[in-house]
Amino acid sequence: MTAADPLHQARRALTAARRVTVLTGAGISAESGIPTFREAQIGLWATFDPRQLASPEGFAENPGRVWDWYQWRRTLIGNSAPNPGHRALAELQRRRPDLVLITQNVDGLHQRAGSRGVLELHGSVQRTVCSVTRRAIDADWLARHADDHPPPSPHHPDGLARPDVVWFGEALPADVLEAAFEAAANCDLMLVVGTSGEVHPAAGLPRIAREQGATIIDVNPQADAIREFADLVLARPGGEVLPKLIGPD
Repeated sequence: MTAADPLHQARRALTAARRVTVLTGAGISAESGIPTFREAQIGLWATFDPRQLASPEGFAENPGRVWDWYQWRRTLIGNSAPNPGHRALAELQRRRPDLVLITQNVDGLHQRAGSRGVLELHGSVQRTVCSVTRRAIDADWLARHADDHPPPSPHHPDGLARPDVVWFGEALPADVLEAAFEAAANCDLMLVVGTSGEVHPAAGLPRIAREQGATIIDVNPQADAIREFADLVLARPGGEVLPKLIGPD
């Protein structure tokens, strides 16, 4: 590895950084075999418009169909496991407890790898809430109503169980989004992993960090919008590059 090697430069930049923020997208989970939202529209689900499966209108029209779609996705996720990229980021946070990890993914693999305080911009399929009150519904209640598609809500007579994810037409959770923008504005290095940089408002976070003078490292085997302004590009899968970038303790 030479001094001009992008991985060498990225390791030096990471070592020198005082405040590190990480943004991850679907690419890091794809390495664990989890298809993206649209890639998961196969078989039974291939004939549906995405908004029929992930919007308040689609849920109102056919809550059973939406519930079953997410139960199927939960099964896919449950059969997957964190990959070396997830584990490397968890290790980096162990070494640097002030690291902020922001994700667009809803699969919970970062937490399963050991990351803490993850800012989930789009929510999580691992959580279930009332469709009216948005209060959490616990696993015991869901188990007692496993034959219902979806189960009724224990919190409101007109409520139904739904995944705690952001659907088309819904706003991102304000507190999470505010924390993400703050982390982007205050870091001096942002590591962007497996995201296209085209889905807003998440796509704006690396630009905010760059405008504030942060070093941007883009980890993605696919060309993406981040490369237009990234300081360093590691054009390999996160599961391959991140363990090398983090290096031994």
